[in-house]
Amino acid sequence: MLGHRALASAGLLFDAEKEYAEAVLFAALASGAAAPGHAEVGVPAPAWLNGLAEAASELRRHILDLLRAGELAQAEALFASMEDVYAALVTVDFPDAVTGGLRRTTDALRAVLERTRSDLTTTVLQARLQARIEQSLGVSEVT
Repeated sequence: MLGHRALASAGLLFDAEKEYAEAVLFAALASGAAAPGHAEVGVPAPAWLNGLAEAASELRRHILDLLRAGELAQAEALFASMEDVYAALVTVDFPDAVTGGLRRTTDALRAVLERTRSDLTTTVLQARLQARIEQSLGVSEVT
């Protein structure tokens, strides 16, 4: 890229690195594995941080799929991972010019986190209600 500085500084490389980091980090988070660092992924820290925020946001879809499948415990574990990512990202206090707009990406993650919390809470409460109804009816499963 040394001969193509204009192309490298146009943001295309950053976007590609961020998307790659997002894919690698999503795979790790979704499987419950430890997230690899930016050096392991092979991207600069700003691209890794933004990729991490977007990977955590993408967990929402996976959590919703788990909720539909009745896998509440796994959905709650992934939600805890989302919360951990958000908690870590809000501590990054550098100008957006250094972090590649991380503040905006973190704010978007916050909104996704709150919608996911709402969906997860509703599903957990519905499951508890269903269990109590089944218990009071003496039924093992409502059909």
